[in-house]
Amino acid sequence: MSRFLFVVPPLVGHINPAVGVVAQLAARGHQVAWAGMPEVVAPLAGDAAVVFRCAGPRPGEDGAVRPPELRGAGALKLLYEGFLAPLAEQMAPGVRAAAEEFRPDVIVADQQAVAGGLTAERLGIPWATSATTSAEFTGAFDGMPMVDAWIDGLMAELRSRIGDPAGTADPRFSPHLVLAFTTEELAGRPSRAGERIRYVGPSIAARPSAPAFPWDWLDPQRPAVLVSLGTANADAGARFLSECREAGRSRADRLQMVIADPAGSLGPRAVDDHDHDHDHDHDHDHDKDVLVLPHVPQLPLLERVGAVVCHAGHNTVCEALWHGVPLVVAPIRDDQPVVAGQVVDAGAGIRVRFGRATAPKLGEALDAVLHEPGYRAAAVRVGASFRAAGGAPAAAAHLEQLALKEEQ
Repeated sequence: MSRFLFVVPPLVGHINPAVGVVAQLAARGHQVAWAGMPEVVAPLAGDAAVVFRCAGPRPGEDGAVRPPELRGAGALKLLYEGFLAPLAEQMAPGVRAAAEEFRPDVIVADQQAVAGGLTAERLGIPWATSATTSAEFTGAFDGMPMVDAWIDGLMAELRSRIGDPAGTADPRFSPHLVLAFTTEELAGRPSRAGERIRYVGPSIAARPSAPAFPWDWLDPQRPAVLVSLGTANADAGARFLSECREAGRSRADRLQMVIADPAGSLGPRAVDDHDHDHDHDHDHDHDKDVLVLPHVPQLPLLERVGAVVCHAGHNTVCEALWHGVPLVVAPIRDDQPVVAGQVVDAGAGIRVRFGRATAPKLGEALDAVLHEPGYRAAAVRVGASFRAAGGAPAAAAHLEQLALKEEQ
C-alpha cells in the first residue's frame, strides 16, 4: 500500500473534490494525510482526517482582500500577488515538515497550492496536480499574454525561494499527472499539459456536515431554483442576490427560489423594509416563494431543483450538471468567465452580466432554462459524460498507478 499527502489551500471549493478521492484511497487500504489549515480541512474531510498544519493567509485577510468591483486581469493579478504567492511561501515550511514526517510516496498538490508541487520537486517526490478548475489549461489567459508571462515569472521567483532552483516544471501542472475534475464534453480540448491531463469528472462525495434544510417547504407543484455565489464571493453579491429574489417573487406562480446568503446581505428574513407595511399574510406568501438561508445542503438540494443561478464557480457548475440541472451563470472574476463560456458552449445554460443583471433579465433566463428542453438535454448530456469519466474512483486509480510506476 502507498502513502499520499494532499496539499490544499484554505478554499472550500478546492478541498471538496479531494475529499472524495481521499475516501477512495483510504477504502483501498492506502494511508492518506493532508497538509493545510486544519480548521478549514477538518470540517470538510471529517474529524478522523490527519492534517499537518500549514500557515497561510485566508481569503479576505490582509492582501487577500479584493474589492468587489475589481475584475479581469487586475483581479487575476491580485489573486496571485496578494493571495496565492504569499500562501505558497507561508505554506512551504509546513508542507516540507509534513512530507518529511509522513514520508509520502506521492504528493497531490492543488493547482493553487503551488507549495505542494515546488516542495515535491525539491524533495524528489513524485507528485500530481489536483485541478479543481479547467480554466488554466483551456484558455483562462487567452488574449492576456502579458498576464500569462507575469504569472510564469512569479512562479520562477517562488521556485528560487522555496523550490529546487534547477527545477523546470510549472508548479501548476505536474509533469507526472494532472487530475481534471471535469470532462472535455464541458471543458473542451486542452491547450496546455494535454498529454498529462486525465479527465475524471467531478468528485461527488457525501459531506460530513450538511446544514439543515426545511425539506417540507418545497412545493412539488413548482420547480425550485437554487441561487448561490459560492463561498468566496459574499462581498460582491448583495445587489445580485436582491435582483434574484425579485425575479423569484415575480414568478411565484411558477417557481420557488432558495438563496444561499452566507453574508446575510438580504437581511435575516429576506423581507424588504417596505414589506413591513404589508399585512402578515403577504409576508408569509413571500416566505413560501423565496427562502433565504446562510448555508444550504447543496448536493441533496441539487437532486430536487430545476435550475441553478450561480457565479460560474467550477464546483457549483459541475455539481449542477452532474445532476442534469441547467444553469444561469453570472461570472464575477478569476476562472468564472471561462467556466461560464464552457456552460454556454455546451448548450447547458445562459450567461448574464453579473454587474448589470436585473430581475426581469434573470427571470427571462430562468424561464428559458426551466422550460426550453434543449438546456436540460445538454445538462443531462454533460452529466452523463461526468458519470462515465469515473469521478473520485477514477482519480484514485490514476494516483495508484503513479505510485506503482514510481516504485518500479
